[in-house]
Amino acid sequence: MDNANNNTDKNAQQPPLESVVTLTKVSHRYANNRVLDNISISLPAGKMVGFIGPDGVGKSSLLAFIAGARAIQEGEVEVLNGNMRSSGFRNTVSPRIAYMPQGLGKNVYPTLSVFENIDFFGRLFSQNKAERKQRINNLLKSTGLEAFADRPAEKLSGGMKQKLGLCCALIHDPQLLILDEPTTGVDPLSRRQFWQLINSIRAENTQMSVLVATAYMEEADDFDWLVAMDDGKVIGTGSPQNLKAQTNKESLDEAFIALLPEEKRHDHQRLVVPPRKQDLNTTQYAIEANGLCKTFGDFTAVNNVSLSIEQGEIFGFLGSNGCGKTTTMKMLTGLQPATSGEAKLFGEKVDANNIESRKRVGFMSQAFSLYNELTVKQNLVLHARLFHLPAEKIEPRVKDLITRFNLKKYSDDFPTDLPLGIRQRLSLAVAVVHSPEMLILDEPTSGVDPVARDDFWQLLIELSREQGVTIFISTHFMDEAARCDRISLMHAGKILASDTPAALCQARNTDTLEAAFIAYLEEAVNAAGASSAIQASITDKPKALATAPATRKNNINPAFSLLRLFGYAHRETLELWRDPIRLTFALMGSIILLFILGYGITFDVEDLSFAVLDQDQSPESRNYIQNMAGSRYFIQRADIKSPQELDKRMRSGELSVAVEIPPNFAQQFKRGRKPEIVVWVDGSMPFRAETINGYMSGVYYSYLTNLSLRTYAQVPNLVPANIESRYRYNQDFKSIEAMVPAVIPLLLVFIPAILMALGVVREKELGSIINLYVTPVNRLEFIIGKQLPYILVSMISFFGLVALAITVFGVTLKGSFWALSLAALLYVTATTGVGLLISAFTKTQISALAATTVVVLMIAVNFCGLIDPVSSLDGFGAIIGKLFPTTYFLEACRGVFNKALNFSDLSAQLLPLFAFIPVLTLASVFLLPKQDK
Repeated sequence: MDNANNNTDKNAQQPPLESVVTLTKVSHRYANNRVLDNISISLPAGKMVGFIGPDGVGKSSLLAFIAGARAIQEGEVEVLNGNMRSSGFRNTVSPRIAYMPQGLGKNVYPTLSVFENIDFFGRLFSQNKAERKQRINNLLKSTGLEAFADRPAEKLSGGMKQKLGLCCALIHDPQLLILDEPTTGVDPLSRRQFWQLINSIRAENTQMSVLVATAYMEEADDFDWLVAMDDGKVIGTGSPQNLKAQTNKESLDEAFIALLPEEKRHDHQRLVVPPRKQDLNTTQYAIEANGLCKTFGDFTAVNNVSLSIEQGEIFGFLGSNGCGKTTTMKMLTGLQPATSGEAKLFGEKVDANNIESRKRVGFMSQAFSLYNELTVKQNLVLHARLFHLPAEKIEPRVKDLITRFNLKKYSDDFPTDLPLGIRQRLSLAVAVVHSPEMLILDEPTSGVDPVARDDFWQLLIELSREQGVTIFISTHFMDEAARCDRISLMHAGKILASDTPAALCQARNTDTLEAAFIAYLEEAVNAAGASSAIQASITDKPKALATAPATRKNNINPAFSLLRLFGYAHRETLELWRDPIRLTFALMGSIILLFILGYGITFDVEDLSFAVLDQDQSPESRNYIQNMAGSRYFIQRADIKSPQELDKRMRSGELSVAVEIPPNFAQQFKRGRKPEIVVWVDGSMPFRAETINGYMSGVYYSYLTNLSLRTYAQVPNLVPANIESRYRYNQDFKSIEAMVPAVIPLLLVFIPAILMALGVVREKELGSIINLYVTPVNRLEFIIGKQLPYILVSMISFFGLVALAITVFGVTLKGSFWALSLAALLYVTATTGVGLLISAFTKTQISALAATTVVVLMIAVNFCGLIDPVSSLDGFGAIIGKLFPTTYFLEACRGVFNKALNFSDLSAQLLPLFAFIPVLTLASVFLLPKQDK
């Protein structure tokens, strides 16, 4: 049964929808920032609906509500005739919705191959192996990715990443497809291919609704219905033709400007770029490049780039994300050294260490280079000082820039409180504070509304035409590129062509610059021998999307699925296996640390250096000294000559013990008196000093015993009763016998907890946590699926630690190895659960690492019996010790190694360890949100 028939069956059961989404009084805040303001709107079903507007107006938040990825604060969101506030409905409807978040490949996993990524999503939607394989093959053929099935996602181009993301979204035949800026940062050819693919899908499934947020007005012009947004409000709806008719404008860009509030339009006029005055007889170059190359390991980011930019010229740099634009710009200005080739700046060879040449350049990066803790004025003053402007010139220069860039009303505001367009103006003012001769702008207008973009360009034109500043700008917008005097088209690290926009269009016989760029890209792709795969994505009919297995019911169990659980486990295992640093740390980190801690943490006090101040110099005193030197605890040093020398050598740390034998020592012994021997002990470490004191007492009594035997042939009765101490365990009284078994639990809580916490928080940072929010996977499946690989790795590490303890440290395993292994399995399940719990409170990998390290080590070392038994603790410390799993595994580990304990003896440890597992798991499930906030 084909997909069309499946859709017919579904439509027979469910009448066609008039509205796919209905929003009623929806509002949302992030802290004090209101991003959505009382929105009420219905979106037509079966249409391509576009959301247009600059960054920060609420488009992404609105789509996240519709997809169920974000919790609703105010208002109601109805999707496919159900309320998205209901968690039960969200679980039920998620198989009918597909969501591609903003960002290239945001919903895919970099180290997984194309096939493995799509296969993972098939598992999340409970598809069996045969069904997944058929669907994946069909999707790959339809998108032209068949030849790249085994390529890791991180090695795909931007356009291919978006196609992969689309395949992952379409694996389950959704009824509603949500795309959040799917082509931002993608080259024009890939953008065209992407939309041709979407149109092919819609042609086969006419009931599918598609919601799209886009930054490109030329894309939105082809949609069925538009929602124009600004400042969290809807400012216009209707088809592109209707919006242009309502505003009496020819282009959608102009129509959007006309829909803006009056205070934002402020009599906006079409931007006109005056021609550059050029003296052909005195042409001077601001930048010259010849054969520039830049490699990072085996990857060539920039390949043999040659170009020249004239002084006072506005020069545009076009290309997709990752094509090498930013790297080239940094090499041309000395911000990054070239691997090979030569670059000249104002006729001089680029030298990153030449501060004077750097002062001639202003740089404005993609991320605004502003200090958020400083006001607008303070930012300008700081950058003026950084560029060593004379003190008397700073204030007038800052005042002039504030006036010229219209920043006076914002001079005391902080950058974070500024609208995006104003922040952009401030960044430009900062970049020109030192009056540079050339200005480097790396995608400066991304995400800014059309009015603010035109205002920004007006400033650039003034700098270029009136002040002769060379403008070097990279952009994704073709209308901006058309304003440049000349442009270069870049792809895969190479410059395809450089000329005026008109000349490039004429060379390719096209009406638009975008069409010319596409023609150059196609030629480059064909030359690289990859045209067949790309052309397949344009010309092939998407048979894959029209052919689904007859067995597919699309009835996904929302409660619990082992297939979804093991899908996450399989994916996490693949990612761990392909990350050599993380895998090495997971497997070998504990073993390396055991080497360090096993030898480093010891309470054996031996080889103590001592010296004697012998003021008697008798045979008896020398006999006493020899008796002490013969002990394994002491090493004799040169004799002390005076009390001053004693103090000096003790201060230097040369001596741990100094013995002062008084005059007439032997004579008083012979008369039966008790001469006082003074023992000076380094007391800077109390525990060590107390141990030394015990050793000295033992040496003294040993000397008396030997002396009595030699003199009277009998042992003296020094105390009323003799105490004979014998050690039942660790008879040699070696601390390594106790410390190595104690270090093993410490390592099996430290590294597994860190790895587990990072495993979850990394998904938050990368954005792939969105797959938990918008798929049928529940929190328990996610948590256990993520946890299983780390439990396995931790158990491998445990076996390595035990082998190391026995073979290298010589610690005998006297008890049951299998009992200890069971305890270890329960323990690492609990310790990875501790990592899961910490991950629920942290949002970045740095904070997760710091929190896990501090919390785990502080509790495990101080409260779990590593040094002092938990039974000796009282108050809050005792409670912490009893509520942490290390306490019980440490007892089990020491007991099996030293006391020959077996299964029956470990019940008091195994039962608490087992109890930790459900408690930590349920706590993690409860604290891990199923929606973003």
